[in-house]
Amino acid sequence: MARKNNIVKFRHGFSLNIGFIVFFVIIIYVIFHIFTYITSKPVSEYEVRQGTIATNNVYKGLILRSETIIYAQQDGYINYFVANDSKVGVGNPVFSVDTDGSVSDQIQAVNENGSNITPEMISETISSINNFTSSYSENDFSKVYSFKNKINSTLIQSMNQNALNTLADAISTAESNSTFYMYNAADSGIVHFGTDGYEEVTPDNFTIDQFNNSNYEQKVFNSSEKIGQLDPAFKLITSENWDILINISDTLAQDLNEKNYVTIRFCDDDYTTNAGFSIIKKDGQYFIDLKMKNSLIRYIDERFTNIELVLDSQSGLKIPNSAITKKEFFTIPKKYFTEGKDSSSPCLMKKSSDKDNSISVITPTIFFSTDDYYYIDDEDVSKGDTIVLSDSSETYTIGTDTDELTGVYNINKGYAVFKQINILSQNDDYTIVETGTTYGVALYDHIALDGSSVVENQTITK
Repeated sequence: MARKNNIVKFRHGFSLNIGFIVFFVIIIYVIFHIFTYITSKPVSEYEVRQGTIATNNVYKGLILRSETIIYAQQDGYINYFVANDSKVGVGNPVFSVDTDGSVSDQIQAVNENGSNITPEMISETISSINNFTSSYSENDFSKVYSFKNKINSTLIQSMNQNALNTLADAISTAESNSTFYMYNAADSGIVHFGTDGYEEVTPDNFTIDQFNNSNYEQKVFNSSEKIGQLDPAFKLITSENWDILINISDTLAQDLNEKNYVTIRFCDDDYTTNAGFSIIKKDGQYFIDLKMKNSLIRYIDERFTNIELVLDSQSGLKIPNSAITKKEFFTIPKKYFTEGKDSSSPCLMKKSSDKDNSISVITPTIFFSTDDYYYIDDEDVSKGDTIVLSDSSETYTIGTDTDELTGVYNINKGYAVFKQINILSQNDDYTIVETGTTYGVALYDHIALDGSSVVENQTITK
């Protein structure tokens, strides 16, 4: 007899595998973040630190001196007996004019012979060359020609001076025949063998056009050249006091108004000194007149020079200029803000756009404040929304007033939050901002290095 099978199969209901669900969610999460990372642009960050910068205050200066042009009184050939840019006393011989050229020819012959070159002249020349080469920079190659001309001029003047003794009899004869005239210095000062048309310019009569040195040209005088009657022979600088005029901004003029002196640096040779000054306003522009009382001989060849005004440096939070951006905000009168029941933060009572005109309380993020206004963005309100004054029927329309703030994007929490900054000073690369500002950036905050590439609430991928 066959045995009866009593096994009954039950149909089970659907059961969830928790492990599979968790694994599936993790896979989706990972795929989402991989997709986000691939499709998003990484944001470089910068950590805010305390720092100091010196403002770049380099200007082109116009040098003015007490300069008197001395003119020749006869036609003839000129010879100089002192070195260019050297000091002379009253009565010292400076140059001669040889009307027929006979003495000039004899001076030239003696110089070519070389018999009047002394060991002292050779030693001084070698010393000058060594000093020049020790401070020479490839950036100053143009100064090589100026140095060459100066060395040549110094040697020729020294040799001419020695030739006076050798040719004493010939010179005496030429003077008695009225063909040779010696000019002595009428005043003490520094002689310069050249003119440039700026000799009569002073801090009282200068013009703005004279700061344009694009067409500047100096006429240089050399020994043995033919000269005409009443032609300029040299100029004499009679005072150790001199001026440097610099065109400055209105803001800098105001900042300097309470100072008595300023530290300046000559950019060409890195020489630093202090100078008194006065502020001049001319044709609507401001100029600083630096009153120099030393170092005249150091810049005797210069009419224009680059000057840095070494002003007090600002200290504060140092951030790169690339991080700075601007954002527009709604400006809401403070009287429309009230304290919410569950928050001490300022709240707004927003009127619904529906027919029931219901009121909802919102707590917007405040980015900046003035005496009369709070600055908020469009995260909780939109342009055209109506807010109500507490215990009043008075209303205000969002977007009636707007303003733009300068700031950076804080990325401490993984998303971008705009923070307002108060700029103290700035150069080409960095900005110093005020510390401790309400709603502002703080020390050690992480900010977006490129502020223009970030928007509010953007998730940050580093």
